[in-house]
Amino acid sequence: MAKTLKILSWNVNGIRAQVGKDFYNTVKTLNPDLLCIQETKAQPETMPDLKKELNGYELYLNSAVQKGYSGTAVLSRIKPQGVTLDLGREEHDQEGRVITLEFDSFYLVNVYVPNSGQELKRLDYRKEWDRELLAHLRKLDLKKPVIFTGDLNVAHEPIDLARPDENYNKTAGYTQVEIDGIKKILDSGFTDTYRMLNKDRVQYSYWSMRFRAREKNLGWRIDYFLVSNRLANKVKDAYILDQVMGSDHCPVGIEIEV
Repeated sequence: MAKTLKILSWNVNGIRAQVGKDFYNTVKTLNPDLLCIQETKAQPETMPDLKKELNGYELYLNSAVQKGYSGTAVLSRIKPQGVTLDLGREEHDQEGRVITLEFDSFYLVNVYVPNSGQELKRLDYRKEWDRELLAHLRKLDLKKPVIFTGDLNVAHEPIDLARPDENYNKTAGYTQVEIDGIKKILDSGFTDTYRMLNKDRVQYSYWSMRFRAREKNLGWRIDYFLVSNRLANKVKDAYILDQVMGSDHCPVGIEIEV
C-alpha cells in the first residue's frame, strides 16, 4: 500500500550555527519523514547530537576532508536498504557532497553541488562534476526511480532569479555551462517538481547575506527536488518554505506517494 512521504531539503550554512537558531524546534514543527541537509560544515566528532534531540530519526553523514567545509547529511525516520557516499571518483570525493540512500521503491540522492566560485574559477571543475553526477543518477535510474534533491547551485531559467540579465554568464550559478548541466539531467528523464506544480510562480530559496537581499527578495531558486519522470505523477505537493529563517537558504520540500 502506497504511503505519502514528506521530504525536505535545506542548506543550513553550518549545522552547529543552525542548532543555535532553534533548528530542533523548526524540524519538529515541519515534521518531515526525511530531511536532507547540505553545508553541514561538521565532522563526525563535531556534529551535534541530532538523534538525541530529534527522536525517531537516524543520521547519515558525509563530511568533507577539510574541517568546517561543505558536507551533507540525511535524517531519516525510515531505515534504508543501503547508504552510499560520494560518486566513486577520488577527485570528486573529498568534500562530502553526495549521499545516496536506497529504499524499497526508490533511491534518494542528497547533493551539495560545488559552487563555481568567484570569477568562475571553478567552472571547468563544475562542468566535470556535473557530468559525473549525471552518470551517477542515470545508473541509479536504471535500477529504480530516483528522488534527487539538494543545493544544486544553479538557477535553471530566468524566472528562477531576481536579476537574470545582470548575472547571465557573469555570476556563479547562472552561466550557460551550469544551466546546461541541469538541463542535461532534466533531459535524461527527470522532472523539476516545483516548476511542474508552480509553473509561473516567482519564489526563491537563497538570498545573499549582503545588501539586505532577503529583505528585498533579491533571491535565487537553486535548491531543488528532481524526480524520475515515472515518479512525477506521484508528487502531491512541491514547495519552498521561504518564511523559515536561520540560513541564507530556506528549506524546500515535496510530498510524494511511494
